[in-house]
Amino acid sequence: MQVELIQEATFTLRAGTKAVHGLFHVSEWEGMNKYQNSAGHILILNNGKVIKGSPELLASLADVPAGFVQVPETNLPCGLIVPAFKVAQHISTKSTNGTVSFDPTLKPWTNISFYDAQKACEAAGYNMITETQWLAIGHNLSQQDCNWTGGKVGEGDLYQGIRKGGGAKPGDYVPTDATERRWMTLSNGAQVCDFNGNVFQWVFDNVQGNEKGVAAKAFEAHSPSLTTAGYPSQTKGVGYRPNAGCDWSGYALVRGGYWRSGDYAGVFRLGYGGPVYGVDGVGFRCTIK
Repeated sequence: MQVELIQEATFTLRAGTKAVHGLFHVSEWEGMNKYQNSAGHILILNNGKVIKGSPELLASLADVPAGFVQVPETNLPCGLIVPAFKVAQHISTKSTNGTVSFDPTLKPWTNISFYDAQKACEAAGYNMITETQWLAIGHNLSQQDCNWTGGKVGEGDLYQGIRKGGGAKPGDYVPTDATERRWMTLSNGAQVCDFNGNVFQWVFDNVQGNEKGVAAKAFEAHSPSLTTAGYPSQTKGVGYRPNAGCDWSGYALVRGGYWRSGDYAGVFRLGYGGPVYGVDGVGFRCTIK
């Protein structure tokens, strides 16, 4: 990408309408220049182009469509690297013409089967969120102080969302119960809504699943679906997940929890549903590679 570099007390790097501020020049070699911000994130430039950089800063320069946010490349605890991608801030809603929209004034699009939700994503030019993408987001969120009730990673619980009844809510609804926090923040400052409640979301299983995204084998003890949370099931606000050996073959995964999940809700909540049926507690979320 072609970029513009502006020198102030620190440097500002611009790429179109996107910008990264507060960069310090660290070093230069063979025509390449290394810049770093106060958090230690880097960008390396050569002839006015970014050739390498920290995921957090690269995400700030990415061209992200309205309604989506950039998720940085993520290294899961198991060693699996999930490439950067874009995810819808909100659970999908249904427009008046029956297509995917991201209208925060509408309730999530539910009563849609796993297979039909996939088709709706694809018809709009998107993809359904995969299991590893969900895990990348969950892991990223769990590493941010602001997403914990105690203000530090591991202190208190991860915030849980709408889970105490009252039905599905539109994206602009603000819970009256302060313990139902819908919005969580990624490492790049982007925010996402309802990864921890309101309605479950169908997930394309690219870990245990077959080519259709439906579970095809039991959960192994080392599966990232089980190990990424880092805390036991139903502790630290992570939500419920099954034990190793549980076999949901033939079913589609759902994540996050819904308005009646109680303490079972959370960013790592894992459940299942019949892929040909739609229910009022399950929606879906779109991504862009």
